Amino acid sequence: MASESETPPTVVSEQEKMESVSDGPQKVEAESEKQPDKPDKATDPGGQGDVNQNQTESSSSGTSENTNAASDTKMEEVEFKLIYKKQKYDVSFAMDNTIKQLKEHVETLTGVPAAMQKIMFKGLAKDECTLRDLKVTKGSKIMVVGSTLNDVLSMGKPSAKELEAEAKTAAAATKESLSKQKDHKKVLDKYGKPDDCIPGHKTREPLPHQPIAGMYNKSGGKVRLTFKLELDQVWIGTKERTDKIPMSSIKAIVSEAIAGHEEYHMLGIQLGPTEASRYWIYWVPAQYVEAIKETVLGKWQYF
Repeated sequence: MASESETPPTVVSEQEKMESVSDGPQKVEAESEKQPDKPDKATDPGGQGDVNQNQTESSSSGTSENTNAASDTKMEEVEFKLIYKKQKYDVSFAMDNTIKQLKEHVETLTGVPAAMQKIMFKGLAKDECTLRDLKVTKGSKIMVVGSTLNDVLSMGKPSAKELEAEAKTAAAATKESLSKQKDHKKVLDKYGKPDDCIPGHKTREPLPHQPIAGMYNKSGGKVRLTFKLELDQVWIGTKERTDKIPMSSIKAIVSEAIAGHEEYHMLGIQLGPTEASRYWIYWVPAQYVEAIKETVLGKWQYF
């Protein structure tokens, strides 16, 4: 028979065992709910998402820095002295602009057309070169060579001195006839009146059908004039040769009666741009002088 002081053994029923087992998983789930979310290694193995995000941010930052750097380089300017005809201009211009672009800017400063400019910096600068290519630095001196349109147009005008000299010459010629001027008088006195010259008279006649002969030049050589209207040429014949001169190339013809023998003229055919190119013929019958001028200069109609 058992004693009353002994503690009876604890008896756990089957129902209690089942309740104890079912409580375990519930507690684990509750604890897991309290923990912060972590990346699922199955969907993002090794944390690749964070790495890609960092790389994207780094790349974007680098691109922005490169763009800014390129922008700074493109806008970089240099200050230099531009010199044209002893006049100096302070110019600030982009280093990466070309000489062609600089010429366009120079035109606004000086009035010299870009196409007529030469830019000199350590020699002739080519249009396609940039200031950076030429190594232009702050304080450099760049020369401009060229002429404005006004300069070009004024080049064709005679100077005041030339006009004055021409006026004096004209005044002297008015006072003294050609045949009495030193050079011509010397020729006339030396060779005199030709024996075979055509009789002259103070009338006006058309050109004869045959050559006009019986005249001489400054050297005393016999001269005959033949007018080839079908060829638009005048032939100046001498003993040595015959020069076939296109009438369109003759600039002018001047003439004047020989003093004391007004039925004859001395005739100057201008073959070049200046008076020095005049070919002088002496003892031209006066009646043919106007016909010669008009035929050569295109006004006379031959008949």
